[in-house]
Amino acid sequence: MEEEHRDMNAHKAYYNMLDFVANAQQGIPKLCPCGSITKELVDESDTYDYLHGKRYFICKDYENDGLHFRKPWVMGMQQEVERLKERVYEQEKLLRECTALKDQVRMLLMRVSELERLK
Repeated sequence: MEEEHRDMNAHKAYYNMLDFVANAQQGIPKLCPCGSITKELVDESDTYDYLHGKRYFICKDYENDGLHFRKPWVMGMQQEVERLKERVYEQEKLLRECTALKDQVRMLLMRVSELERLK
């Protein structure tokens, strides 16, 4: 029974790692789930249109076992741009809200000054 429990925990840890890898592949990867750093690599054997070689973000200790990053450079950059665009839109929304609040404060200050003059 104890051996079965250890085996079950090992499988659970493995599936958790697979889930982490699947969810972590957004934008430019900084660290691989194995703990190694990622680097840019140009695969000279793989050509793209007129360019020699295809660029990848790849784990320093890459093995083709599903637990290491090897992500096309274009996809990483596209996801990173989308993430940054969302952040810009959020900041723009906050800026509009701040401008509206400034206008309300300005209007309230004008009303207060009018009330003070009437006294």
